[in-house]
Amino acid sequence: MRFLHTTRAFSAVCLTLSLAGGIYPAHAQTASTHKSPPLSAADPARVGVSKERIGRIDAMLSDAVKSGSIPGVVALISRHGKIVYHKAYGMAVTEANRAEKPDDIFRIASQSKAITATAVMMLWEQGKFQLDDPISNYIPEFKNPQLLSTYDDKTGEWTGTPARREITIRDLLTHTSGLGYGDIDGDARFRALYKKAGIAIAFSTEPITIAENVKRLAKLPLHHNPGEHFTYAMGLDVLGYLVEIVSGEPFDKYLQNHLFAPLGMNDTGFYLPAEKASRLVAVQTPKGSGWGRFPTTFYDPDYPIKGSKSLFSGGGGLNSTAKDYATFLQMHLNGGELNGVRILSRTTAELMRTPQVPIELYGPDSAFSLAFSVVTEKGAHKGGQGSAGTFGWGGYFNTQYFADPKEGVIGIIMKQTQGGTDQTGWKFIQMVTQMFDD
Repeated sequence: MRFLHTTRAFSAVCLTLSLAGGIYPAHAQTASTHKSPPLSAADPARVGVSKERIGRIDAMLSDAVKSGSIPGVVALISRHGKIVYHKAYGMAVTEANRAEKPDDIFRIASQSKAITATAVMMLWEQGKFQLDDPISNYIPEFKNPQLLSTYDDKTGEWTGTPARREITIRDLLTHTSGLGYGDIDGDARFRALYKKAGIAIAFSTEPITIAENVKRLAKLPLHHNPGEHFTYAMGLDVLGYLVEIVSGEPFDKYLQNHLFAPLGMNDTGFYLPAEKASRLVAVQTPKGSGWGRFPTTFYDPDYPIKGSKSLFSGGGGLNSTAKDYATFLQMHLNGGELNGVRILSRTTAELMRTPQVPIELYGPDSAFSLAFSVVTEKGAHKGGQGSAGTFGWGGYFNTQYFADPKEGVIGIIMKQTQGGTDQTGWKFIQMVTQMFDD
């Protein structure tokens, strides 16, 4: 099998080179003739941003906390690699009277997907696979996928019909594979099927590994034929396992060694060490006239502190800070490079934000690329979403980000809530796109 050859090839590679003050494997990232500086704070006027208009954003977020529509928030804005705004408001843990801080750690859930997609494309650049390879070339359990034909909701039994073709790596990146999403799937049949099969969703504390989870997933039917529709799914979890197979490293170690450490993303990972646990923001929900801890439902809100710490979900398991995630986005805005370390080539970084899903399946105001939702010309003309080409996404616990290549702007807003009447998300991006003074 092809994955055996790639694993053997990995074990044969042991050359190293020094990059940006550290030693990293030669087959991962490379040195760059460019040396874009790490993110650093600067006066807004220096990069064409109005201090008064930043003040409007500050007031909006402060008012949202005071009114009780959110318990707390951390927001960061940068332009041309300079942080012009990074501030915390409200309570990280209301019941403990613990105030939010700018370096607090958040469950970023589906913001993990762009990071996993980046790892996939790093390996693609090394010739490990082609994007239109069937995933069954590497994970044989996915061979001969079936479409759901009948389902008995009393017994949980199902029948299927053969799909028209195999699921490809591109399908998994673009949510066109036909896979479902377990507890958050829009179809009750798939929620029941995934539960019966013991599929663990991203932020799980269950004693299961990524390999076990993905192999269970491979046995289940699809929503539709691969490539025919956009269905938000666990494709990036499958690709996290692909990273393990073709790199020869555990997924969490691969990300740490080849992405987080080289970029200086020191507070990003799957599970928190004891010394960082106090920086984790609680998931909160409206209680009476205030906010309290969210109860355990289909997930344990104490993830990523509790549990077996064995599942590394590429679709939603990571935790990070606003600045760490801004660093990741800045690398993409720089065309794949930061601080002299080239993570991706310029052409690959551009490919990752090039629309892949036909407009009739996703648009028209935005398209979907290999990693991001991307604003179209039509979306830009509507206003409040950034320039055409602005890319972004969000996470289940109310985090979101966007990056505008035309304006060189990054906006990140981090919260940890379920329920409520929060409107800070759309207001934040709309107001950031109006802050320029150049």
